[in-house]
Amino acid sequence: QVQLVESGGGSVQAGGSLRLSCAASGRTFSGYTIGWFRQAPGKEREFVGCIRWSRGTTYYADSVKGRFTISRDSAKNTVYLQMNSLKPEDTAVYYCAATVRDYVTRAANYDYWGQGTQVTVSS
Repeated sequence: QVQLVESGGGSVQAGGSLRLSCAASGRTFSGYTIGWFRQAPGKEREFVGCIRWSRGTTYYADSVKGRFTISRDSAKNTVYLQMNSLKPEDTAVYYCAATVRDYVTRAANYDYWGQGTQVTVSS
């Protein structure tokens, strides 16, 4: 069982930056892919990006490529989502999730989820 706890959300003006954290408890992230998703009001949950813990390889949605960066800290068993050049359309609740499956862009393939953290970007 993996328990995920997110932190770091908040409000920022367009063009600003935020860093979200996703910490694991119960076990390490070893063997997992950690994904970030977001959900805006009235919209479906959307894939943002992910990192394969063992290799550190990352993959991003086109909408955030070049602006968002996912990284990991093995000593802290934590994954980070650094968000730069934020836009109002980035406003959403952001979730981290963990999976051992393939097709990592699909939310349904993730078994463990954090509680979510709100990110609000004002124009």
